[in-house]
Amino acid sequence: MTDNAPPDLHGPGAETPGPGRPPTFTSWLRERSDAELAALLSVRPDLGRPLPDGIGALAARATSRNTVLRALEGQDAFTLQVLEAVVALGDDRLSEPVGATAGELADALAPAASADGGGEARRGAVADALQGLLRSALVWSDRDRLRPVQVLRDLLPAPARLGPPARVLLAALPHGRLKRLAADLAPDSPAPAPVEALARLLSDPAGLGALLEQVGEHAHRLLDGMAWGPPHGTVADARRDVGVADAGSPVEELLARALLLPSGDDTLTLPREVGLHLRAGALFRETATAPPGFAGTARDAGGVDGFAAGQAFTVLRAVEELLESWSGEPAAVLRNGGLGVRDLRRAAAAMETDEATAALYVEVAHAAGLLGADYRVEGEWLPTREYDLWRESPPERRWLRLAQAWLDTDRVPSLSGSRDSGGRVRNVLGPGLVRPAAPQARRDVLAELATADPGFSPVPESLSARLSWRRPRRRSPVYTELVDNAVAEAALLGFTGRGALAGHVRPLLEGDPEAAAALLAGHLPRPLDHVLVQGDLTAVAPGPLVAELARELALIADVESTGGATVYRFTEDSVRRGLDAGRGIADILTLLERHSRTPLPQALRYLVSDVGRRHGRLRAGAASSYLRCDEPALLDEVMGDRRTEALGLVRLAPTVVAAAVGRASLVDGLRRLGHHPVAEGGDGVMRLSRPEARRAEPVEVPPEPPTVVPTAERVREIVRAVRAGDEAATATRHPVPLPEDGPPGSRAAAVLAALARAAEAGRRMWIGYTDTDGRQAGRIIGPSAADGGFVTAHDETRGAVQRFAVHRITALAELEEDDRTATP
Repeated sequence: MTDNAPPDLHGPGAETPGPGRPPTFTSWLRERSDAELAALLSVRPDLGRPLPDGIGALAARATSRNTVLRALEGQDAFTLQVLEAVVALGDDRLSEPVGATAGELADALAPAASADGGGEARRGAVADALQGLLRSALVWSDRDRLRPVQVLRDLLPAPARLGPPARVLLAALPHGRLKRLAADLAPDSPAPAPVEALARLLSDPAGLGALLEQVGEHAHRLLDGMAWGPPHGTVADARRDVGVADAGSPVEELLARALLLPSGDDTLTLPREVGLHLRAGALFRETATAPPGFAGTARDAGGVDGFAAGQAFTVLRAVEELLESWSGEPAAVLRNGGLGVRDLRRAAAAMETDEATAALYVEVAHAAGLLGADYRVEGEWLPTREYDLWRESPPERRWLRLAQAWLDTDRVPSLSGSRDSGGRVRNVLGPGLVRPAAPQARRDVLAELATADPGFSPVPESLSARLSWRRPRRRSPVYTELVDNAVAEAALLGFTGRGALAGHVRPLLEGDPEAAAALLAGHLPRPLDHVLVQGDLTAVAPGPLVAELARELALIADVESTGGATVYRFTEDSVRRGLDAGRGIADILTLLERHSRTPLPQALRYLVSDVGRRHGRLRAGAASSYLRCDEPALLDEVMGDRRTEALGLVRLAPTVVAAAVGRASLVDGLRRLGHHPVAEGGDGVMRLSRPEARRAEPVEVPPEPPTVVPTAERVREIVRAVRAGDEAATATRHPVPLPEDGPPGSRAAAVLAALARAAEAGRRMWIGYTDTDGRQAGRIIGPSAADGGFVTAHDETRGAVQRFAVHRITALAELEEDDRTATP
């Protein structure tokens, strides 16, 4: 469509209602093409949930209060002004003709006298806005005139800050008062009733101008003060009966000429027709067809992408560190289902970040299904089985899962630590963090950042101003808080870098995660398969390690510091941990020699060999417990150590010592004394294993929110079902008589016989059917086989072959061939 082309009111293939048949919104919707219905369901996805059973149900849902309110929230400031113009000028309570033409709306919103020459561009913007309103079915066309859906009269009671139509105000006056006004103002009117005569007078510019010339200067000032709204004023005894001859004040002058009309005992209202006349046809003093420009700093796009990717990698490493830590030492679940302050501090220390950032990472991990509560023994927060699959994925895929979880979750991690209205602290993972509008606020922020040039970082005030124009009906203190939180959280998660939107986020917002993953992968550091072992018993990983090496190194060394490089330290305890997991001395040294770019220092070899030599020389078993050793001298050393008195050791044989404590306590006590015992089974075989990786049950995935745009295929299915349901409700049917009385099974046999005949003839049939949920609906089917109490048929509602139970068919009818419509 060109900039100044009028909107297509009817659409391709639409029919104009015939004479004598009043148009309705439902009939207009029925005339829409399949492409137009698909566009409607795409911009208003809530209309397709649950599936409408016909055009009538779709029309009722499209004009219901809640769905229209939701649709209004998605409109920008200028489109809302255009919609208010349609409501103001297209109100069916105004005088004939009902509705407003596209030209009238353009004149009201884009006056021809435009000194800057921008009038044509503004008219084009009006036409585009009208097309959008028609596409979303907030406005519909009655022949060549536009009308708003009925519920908008209640949702926008004062469009453009105008009062109600004169007919509404006049209808509330006493009949005697109406007769007197009509006699004074329109004595020669051919209208059959005083209300109609006065309404026609006030809608006629010439007649209205004549009335305005009759009032004095003070009365004009009163009208000028109310012309641009609000259209109401307070005065004593607003319902007084005043005639033209006995008006004694400016207010009475206006009352006597119906230029002001009472809407309450002490309230006077300026009729809409009078307000429009006083404004000289303009509906708004100011209109902005585009959002305010961005203000901020232009940065290098590559630098922004690299910075954001670095933050994304930080998130991945932090989440993995936390969940690995909680695998062995899980955090407790509070009675309210949240995470305690101490455990949050411990999590922040494990991730080497502050508590606010730790709260965000914990919440996102939970939303992604990687973290769950386990109540099998006591409440504990543990990684789920999904975590094991997640950590084996490429880094870009891991980040995408976390990113999608953050976009979709209705929990706001930034609110953790604050207090609710009752003074209670909101805990991480606990109640009180849910905000249903949070996903939409995040997408609003990111979508607005995406309108800026790559690398551009807007100042907060500029972003806020553009969001206020883009979604004015969402403005509220709650929404402002959600926007601020979304900006902060997006930066911490790697959606933005230095205040600008990262390049890999743009395709993610457009529904192309594959492209997003490819772009992010190009900026993430590549996993390394080597480390630098140093003489101070440390190993430096200059970047992220491949998964296998990272796991093995974490088994035999402790992480000392993270950052651009990760430093691992080898200690007796860490080496013993590897030996306990079944690694031998040769295994550990071979692993380090293979992956170290530097020679192994002698001190590290001595450490591994010394710990390995002592490892397993003592063996603990269950007696209460015992020690067994092939070297009596070592047992002599243990028995002679005064620090082992608490273990209750008793010598049973040169190579066996019994203990008064359990095996676990015996092993822990001897390890604290510098020995390296290992557990053994009843068969005398050492039990070597790495610590058990405990996992919680999978986290329940929340249902898809109603605002998610359905896929193109799903939209086509909904359109097909709506068309088929509408045909089933409106098609000409010839009922097939079915026996009501007779032997058992006679009715079912009659249904089967009729459907079998239809299958042979290739005819479609209408059936009344009760589904398993007890819902009754009419369906059009093409039977292909009927036997055994079931009918196999093509169900046009679902566009698929279904089996129908004969006993659920409540009615049967033949369709006229003329009613056959082409399936989409």
